[in-house]
Amino acid sequence: MESVSVQKIARILNALVLIALVCNIVALYLVPTAVLLGDSGLPNGIQTYFGSIFSAGEDSIASASIWGSALIWVMGWPSFSPQQLVLTLFLLFAGVQTARILLQARRVLGTILLGNPFSMENARSLRRAALCCFLIAAAALARVIFSVCCYRSPLPLATYNALFVPMFAMAGLLCQVMSALFRQAAELKAENDLTI
Repeated sequence: MESVSVQKIARILNALVLIALVCNIVALYLVPTAVLLGDSGLPNGIQTYFGSIFSAGEDSIASASIWGSALIWVMGWPSFSPQQLVLTLFLLFAGVQTARILLQARRVLGTILLGNPFSMENARSLRRAALCCFLIAAAALARVIFSVCCYRSPLPLATYNALFVPMFAMAGLLCQVMSALFRQAAELKAENDLTI
C-alpha cells in the first residue's frame, strides 16, 4: 500500500522534474540575449526580451526575436562587456549543471517507479548531483570574487551569487550524505538477498 503511494508521488515528481528540465533548456538558450539586452540588470533584459517576443508591433515578430537570439549565440559575443561575459558564462555553466542535476533526479525517480529504490545506481546518481552542486558553488564563488575585484566594492557579497555559494555547497553535502545512505542500503539489501 505504501509503496504504491510513494510511486504515485514519484510519478508526479518525475513529471515536474521533466517540466523543470525543459524550462531550464529554454532558459539556457535565452541567457546571452537576456544578458545583452539587460543594460541595467538581467531582470530588465528578460523583460525586454519577452516583451519583444509577445508584443505584436509592425517590426516585432516572435520568430524574428527567436532568430535574433540565435544570431547573438553565433555573432554577439564580441559585443559583451567583461561583466556581461562573466555573467553569461556563469549562468550558462550553472544552467548546464542544473540540467545535469535534474537528469540525475529523473534517474533516481525512475528506479523508484520501477520499485527498486535501494540500488547502487541511485548512489552514483546522487554522487553526480553532489558534484554538480559543488561546481555551481565554486563558480558562484569565482563570480563573487570577480565582482568584488571588478567593482572594488563589497556590494557583490549581498547578491544572489553570494547566496549560491553556501546554498549549493549544502545541497552538495546533502546529496553526498544521501548517496552514502543509498549505497549502504543497497549493500544491506544485497546482503539480505544472499542470506535468504
